[in-house]
Amino acid sequence: MQRKKSIPIYVILIALTVLFLAPIVMVLYNSFKGKAYISTQIFALPNKTSFVGLDNFRNGIEKAGFVGAFLRSLFITVASTGLIILCTSMTAWYITRVKTKFSNGLYYLFVFSMIVPFQMVMFTMSKMANMLHLDNIIGIIVIYLGFGAGLSVFMFAGFVKSVPIEIEEAAMIDGCSPLKVFFTIVFPLLKPIYVTVTILNVMWIWNDYLLPYLVIGSDYATIPIALQYLRGGYGAVDMGAMMALLVLAIIPIVVFYLTCQKHIIKGVAAGAVKG
Repeated sequence: MQRKKSIPIYVILIALTVLFLAPIVMVLYNSFKGKAYISTQIFALPNKTSFVGLDNFRNGIEKAGFVGAFLRSLFITVASTGLIILCTSMTAWYITRVKTKFSNGLYYLFVFSMIVPFQMVMFTMSKMANMLHLDNIIGIIVIYLGFGAGLSVFMFAGFVKSVPIEIEEAAMIDGCSPLKVFFTIVFPLLKPIYVTVTILNVMWIWNDYLLPYLVIGSDYATIPIALQYLRGGYGAVDMGAMMALLVLAIIPIVVFYLTCQKHIIKGVAAGAVKG
């Protein structure tokens, strides 16, 4: 009887799975078809006539400068995520352990930043980035730290509250400095949540288009910006090369997510123990 009740749930979940995976599968098999066939036979699988092998991948890589864009995206994503993890974990630990009006105000300031839409600040942000000479591949890392700090501090703070303070007190009695306590005692205990924060930030920064476009433009094109190079005059788009580059852009983030996704629920659940 219980099994019969769960059948509708399974049907709904399977339908949602198909719905979400269908666009990815379509992009994948269309990346091996000629661009003329993609427009006229978008749902058809490649056949002897439409199959072009790896031609779309070669054309897309050459036209869009994909290798350079990939390396820039990789550097920005890794550096930004690393800086976010380091700075926000230390900030959350300070806010949680040092109970003052300043730390409480700082915490609510980070929480407030989560609800401010990016569109409200994007023009002033791009102007300030230009004035402060942050409109380059290094400066955008600092900007990502600012935009990623709110959610990251919120998640880290929730998790730090579940860490017994007695462990830190014992380490301080043994002569550890606050920095040593954090990096040798606290930070290793934060693994479930910093893996979660890492996954969320990597997926956001890797796929982000608007912020790099506003700050660094085409001078230091990331993958989402490089894809726009395939758009020709009068709105013409090389759909074959576009599909191929979308596949190449999706593969790293999908592999990364599948490798680490088991930590997401674990980290979120652990961070909700106290707070």
